[in-house]
Amino acid sequence: MRGAASCNLSERVLEVPLGPGGLARVVRAHELMHARVSPHVQHLIKALDEVSPRALECAEEFRVNTLLARLHFDVALLRDGTERIGGRRLAEAGEWGEAVCFLLAVLGTGAEKEYLAGIRQGQASWLGGLRAIRKRALALVDQLTTASLGVTRLNEEGLPGGYAMSTLVLARMLTQSLAARAPTTPDELRAFRRSLEVGGRRPATGRFAPLVFDDSVAPGAPRGGGSVRRSRATTSGTVLRYPGRLLSDDQRRAFAQRVRSHGGVVVIDQSGSMDLVSEEVRALVNRSPHALVVGYSHRPGDLGATPNLWLLAERGRVATRCPTGNVGNGVDGPVLRWVLARRRANEPVIWVTDGQVTDSHDHPDDALSVECANLVRRHRISMVRDLAEAAKVLRTNRPTPASRWGDFGRVGRKLRESVEISGVSRYLQK
Repeated sequence: MRGAASCNLSERVLEVPLGPGGLARVVRAHELMHARVSPHVQHLIKALDEVSPRALECAEEFRVNTLLARLHFDVALLRDGTERIGGRRLAEAGEWGEAVCFLLAVLGTGAEKEYLAGIRQGQASWLGGLRAIRKRALALVDQLTTASLGVTRLNEEGLPGGYAMSTLVLARMLTQSLAARAPTTPDELRAFRRSLEVGGRRPATGRFAPLVFDDSVAPGAPRGGGSVRRSRATTSGTVLRYPGRLLSDDQRRAFAQRVRSHGGVVVIDQSGSMDLVSEEVRALVNRSPHALVVGYSHRPGDLGATPNLWLLAERGRVATRCPTGNVGNGVDGPVLRWVLARRRANEPVIWVTDGQVTDSHDHPDDALSVECANLVRRHRISMVRDLAEAAKVLRTNRPTPASRWGDFGRVGRKLRESVEISGVSRYLQK
């Protein structure tokens, strides 16, 4: 049964069946091959910031099984009869990531055919993507001789050679594939196949990355100054600023009164498309120390090792360092929800952005753009294109006019579409 045999290199414990028969012999050979070629923990830890542990485990299973097959062991015996139902359950549960990894664990063994049959029963549309991964994995190991596939001599990076040339390469491919959205349409499948090639762009995931805070960018000691003067309507004063309120306002608040505000929220998209200068970001933070100012940018494909959100100013405390960004967007929606949860009363929220929302692999996605557009409309977030305009809107608290939505890429288009749809709905109701 799967999991009954194991090879623990750290504690030097080997568990194998000792009985007669071909299956027991192959299982013993499999675990002994792990003892012969698999890397120790210190080598595995080096890769965990770029690959998934599960992807690394399954890629190593594939290397070991390939070596056994080349030594003429009957790997067709490596099956326990649960593969078909296991594949069907994974597919029915929508566990695309585990389906991708487990394919490598059974690839080339007697369990492969039954496993794919189970996937077909639960989600036949996944077979195209899984077959593309299978083809790419087989092509990679076919390029390596048996000696190079199993070599344990350390390379210039301090990693076992065979592990670095095969397992680690396959684990990188699996990691980006398991995070991707399962390809179901012909266009998605073509893009997915291209992503598996050397130097190919990561496939789309269709979801945002989780937030990772940069603890090294912490706001310093409280500081004064930087308040913003605003006008508000009142029932008395020396300046009749809003005469129309004499007719429209029950309290006739037609006069203007100067008030000073110390708040506001500024969200700065620091991805590569914005091309922001650190000095300009620093100038905005210094002018608005009493606001909540955050910057964000996600490194495409990162597994959580690289921070993608940092506090630049927090209610009177200003950070001493300003990060430059990580190329991609990737966390637009989570950042907006995070700051909205920390918004005070009705203080203004300004989003410095070009509206080009992307997923965790930096691909544009309609659903994610709609999500951000809904947040903008529901919470009256003001969108601006540059930092100078952000400082101005922070003082005046003016919403983004509909005439400027075209300046904000996909989010702007989704805002316009939502207005057109609501207008049609109102017309139909009439």
